[in-house]
Amino acid sequence: MSAEPIQGELVDEPPAESRAVSLPAAATPMEMLNAAVSQGAGVDVLEKLLALQERWEAGQARKAFDAAVAAAKGEIPPIVKNREVDFTTQKGRTNYRHESLDEIERVVAPILTRHGLSYRFRSKQGEGRLTVTCILSHRDGYFEETDLSAGNDTSGNKNDIQAIGSTATYLQRYTLKLALGLSTTTDDDGRAAGESAAVSAATAAIEACETLEALTAWKAANESALNDLPTPEADAIVAAFNERRRAIRDGAQ
Repeated sequence: MSAEPIQGELVDEPPAESRAVSLPAAATPMEMLNAAVSQGAGVDVLEKLLALQERWEAGQARKAFDAAVAAAKGEIPPIVKNREVDFTTQKGRTNYRHESLDEIERVVAPILTRHGLSYRFRSKQGEGRLTVTCILSHRDGYFEETDLSAGNDTSGNKNDIQAIGSTATYLQRYTLKLALGLSTTTDDDGRAAGESAAVSAATAAIEACETLEALTAWKAANESALNDLPTPEADAIVAAFNERRRAIRDGAQ
């Protein structure tokens, strides 16, 4: 039989780290943290609950970001191509239409704002290439980054500063479109066959190759000229080459 403590006698209590903490069921991490503090939980318990709260908040912010982007994308209408590029060099004529950065921003900015979204750009230059990062953020704190790099756009007799500026604007447009998941199926910004003389001629020659040997011979004969083209045109030709190579290989199987 244990003796009852004498009135006024000091009784030892277990250390805070070993006390059992009663937490409410189905509570948020913050509610659990508040309950633990009120019950005198130890530092180790509080640290674990604080880490849990931080992870929970990050997850909630990610969910809010995804929901906002989905809602905004559902409201963004097709963006009209409001600019035309038309110039002629020794390599031939280049002519195409595209949507300007101003036009994209005019359409998407009000919609993004309504859903608590915003964006900004960050750039870095090195080794003759410019990298632009589009940072798409939500008001709850979550953000995602989209990067693209390209060489300076020297098409159309641009000087060095104009070439850098053209590439910067180009990459801003495309990183923003990629960040928002906007469709590029109707995008012909210097890439669609028929709008650039160089792309059109190269694509026709590639399509005429019926064997891998003929395709390889075409590449060897034109690789130097391909390297001298503006990046959008070179990329379009490379894409056509790869597609034709896959088609020939699939047909041979």
